[in-house]
Amino acid sequence: MKKTLGLFAAAMLLVGGVAFADEAMLIDFTLLDADCVEDENGNATQNKHTVMDFSVSAGSTFTDDQRALMRTSLALPEWEVVLNSSAKTVSALADSQVVAAPVKGEADVPFAGSNVMGVRIEFPEWNSNANAKIVPPFKIPAYEVLADADDSGNRQEPTDEQKASGKTLFEDGYGLVKNVGTLKAISVTTMGMNFPHGLYVLLSDNDNVTRRYFMGFLGFDGWKELRWNNPQYLTEIRNREIRVYPIYPRGMPFVKFEGFQITRDAAHVGGTFIGYFKDVKIIYDKAVLTSDRDIADEDLWGIITKKENARQNAEMQRFGNKQVNRYLEKAKIAAEDDFTSSLNEDSSSNAQSNGGQAAEVAE
Repeated sequence: MKKTLGLFAAAMLLVGGVAFADEAMLIDFTLLDADCVEDENGNATQNKHTVMDFSVSAGSTFTDDQRALMRTSLALPEWEVVLNSSAKTVSALADSQVVAAPVKGEADVPFAGSNVMGVRIEFPEWNSNANAKIVPPFKIPAYEVLADADDSGNRQEPTDEQKASGKTLFEDGYGLVKNVGTLKAISVTTMGMNFPHGLYVLLSDNDNVTRRYFMGFLGFDGWKELRWNNPQYLTEIRNREIRVYPIYPRGMPFVKFEGFQITRDAAHVGGTFIGYFKDVKIIYDKAVLTSDRDIADEDLWGIITKKENARQNAEMQRFGNKQVNRYLEKAKIAAEDDFTSSLNEDSSSNAQSNGGQAAEVAE
């Protein structure tokens, strides 16, 4: 009898250990292919699932062409490289970029044939501590309604199935995980190129606090999963400091992806950095056992929606203005590469090249 009870207790501990923390895909870059909003050449420019129309908060003075530029998504070429002041040179700003990097179909990885995030960063050649952030084109919204978009990037009305799911647009691998309590571990799938630089993951929470987590150094060759383990994570419940927070209107706790940070030490080699990233995953404790409430608090009070709308409108205004300024700056760029000649073409009076003059002297 005692042996049976011992086995039962061990089984219960095992089940409790398995159910103690959940694993979730925070962001999967293979999902962010451009598949809608074609340009003048017929090439897709935006990601249909994550496309956002920021023109809804723009003023009436903008033209239709300018408003069209305010539609963007998490498509990989839309991501930005933000250099710190010591690394911000003209050539570095021009060459540092994010692209969709195709993985060969015969590669020995589960995501062979898919596109991952490819990053190029131009660090200073001289001895200087420098860093760069790879950030999405906009702050990932936490409460955007889950709905499909058409080929032009216009968001449709959510279906009954989408409403019943209770999920928002950027969950399930698009940058957001909800009902997150304590983080136990973070994993990044990346391809190393023997660079000695450090890698950080940037995450923010429902209190709008951004934290960075050191994943390790990139001095290896090939694909690898870098892992951060929470040194303050306690598996023994009796040793934990129990804190109870109001569930509403603070909102369901969440984490969302804010980007990567690459750090280059002054003692290490500078110049061009190339990196590839496939995904970011987290293991976490649930904040609450169930998110299915008997009363729809938000439908009744609307407090979180009001806060989120104010925050999102501010973000839309900021991003919309930035896109319009880019459009206007692009329109002002000089289109000519050569000067219009003031001489007659093929005239014998025109000076010959140095090679021609050298030939005449030799004769």
